Amino acid sequence: MRKPIIGVMGPGDAATESETQLAYHLGQLIAQQGWVLLTGGRNCGVMDAANRGAQQANGLTIGILPDADDRNLSAAVDLAIVTGMGNARNIINVLSSQVVIACGMGSGTASEVSLALKVGKPVILLGCETVSQRFFQQLAPERVTVTETPTAAIEQVHRWLKTGHSS
Repeated sequence: MRKPIIGVMGPGDAATESETQLAYHLGQLIAQQGWVLLTGGRNCGVMDAANRGAQQANGLTIGILPDADDRNLSAAVDLAIVTGMGNARNIINVLSSQVVIACGMGSGTASEVSLALKVGKPVILLGCETVSQRFFQQLAPERVTVTETPTAAIEQVHRWLKTGHSS
């Protein structure tokens, strides 16, 4: 049976301390479920924090890098996919994830959430401001859930995996 791949997306260099703390805990919880963590793979912000959390919990991490080399790779990524695609790699992040969790919001994260909704993936918004929550919930209210804690996000992932609302 294939292990679920859970995508965690969020700001890189512009990530706040709160967002990176949420991402670290989220990475730990994803690994503890036996799921695979997928991020943008870079050594900054939400990507790095989620990977470090998953690695600390002995989880498997995948990083889909925008660059043509791995110079900016998080040390906590187990499997690096080097794309040379820049932001176009966001569609790979989304299509490879069964559920997308946005931990904080920036323009790159917003593009990933939009792509996820466009292709029918369920999305969890964790630690996102009200403006982002309202916007994305209006686009696809049946596939966007807002949570305040990593534990609540994991509970929602379980519901979606159980009911088959992820692909």
